[in-house]
Amino acid sequence: MLVVEDNDALRLSVATALESTGARVRAAADGADLERHLTEFTPHLLVLDVMLPGRNGVELLRAARSRRDVAVILLTARDTVDDRVAGLTAGADDYVVKPFAMAELLARVTSVLRRYDAVATTIECGDLVVDTESGDATRAGHTLDLTATEWKLLSYLVSQRGRTVSKTQILTQVWGYDAYDENLVEVHVSALRRKLEEHGDRILHTRRGIGYVLTASPT
Repeated sequence: MLVVEDNDALRLSVATALESTGARVRAAADGADLERHLTEFTPHLLVLDVMLPGRNGVELLRAARSRRDVAVILLTARDTVDDRVAGLTAGADDYVVKPFAMAELLARVTSVLRRYDAVATTIECGDLVVDTESGDATRAGHTLDLTATEWKLLSYLVSQRGRTVSKTQILTQVWGYDAYDENLVEVHVSALRRKLEEHGDRILHTRRGIGYVLTASPT
């Protein structure tokens, strides 16, 4: 997958999230070398910011479409009907408006790539299996009864499995904002942890003063 985004923090965040699904990812701050990336790297998916220095995302989309069959998701802060129509008319497979929850972007990536038969729909973390297509999650073969928010939280944590994520990161990626009461995260993590532990040992751990980490096995 190729991510083209001029905001350093967002580019790193998106690339890291995509890598966590097992994909090979290349990231760039602009589209100056797009044609080279398409030839040398041959990505299945492009995640393109619309407002880029030099050639904008829509222009890059057209250039990509002229060279190979590749899925394209546009990222933009502009949410007017005309903006969305312009992107979709140019050939985008999907259109994600900033700010967005990373779990939403990953779900859209999975949905788009499924049309190209280019991605598996399940993510495994030990005996935990999350199916991004059906919206189901199981632990040791037992179906987890999750609320919509718990599902988004689990989807994000499993995408970051093995990595410690902060409360601020969770707020941003699951709820779509970062200026809110961190107790919100604690409450939902606790509820999710209880449901996970109904069918096995603790795999969702607190890193005091840092955040939370989901691991494949108890540590």
